[in-house]
Amino acid sequence: MERRKGKNSRIAWLAASLLTLGSVSCLVLGLWRLGEDFGWTSAFVFPAGSILSHWQVWVVAACVIQFVVWRLNRYGKPIEEEESPGAKREKPESKAAASA
Repeated sequence: MERRKGKNSRIAWLAASLLTLGSVSCLVLGLWRLGEDFGWTSAFVFPAGSILSHWQVWVVAACVIQFVVWRLNRYGKPIEEEESPGAKREKPESKAAASA
């Protein structure tokens, strides 16, 4: 066993992918409720009077979930491998100067 940064990156990417679907679903429900308020769509799935019958709840939920997705994607970003101490890396400018 070794300790390394980002060992759960694959799980973070999977969770972010699944939560993206949840975020889109919340946004669709919020737009549906807003459309009902304007008279553009049919009756909303949740009855009036419940907390889930407000479009603001759904849009805020979509934004919060999308923020979590953004953070998970940042956590799951692949870590670039460090170079070994003996390896030399040429700069792009020196390659161009050598070919000229």
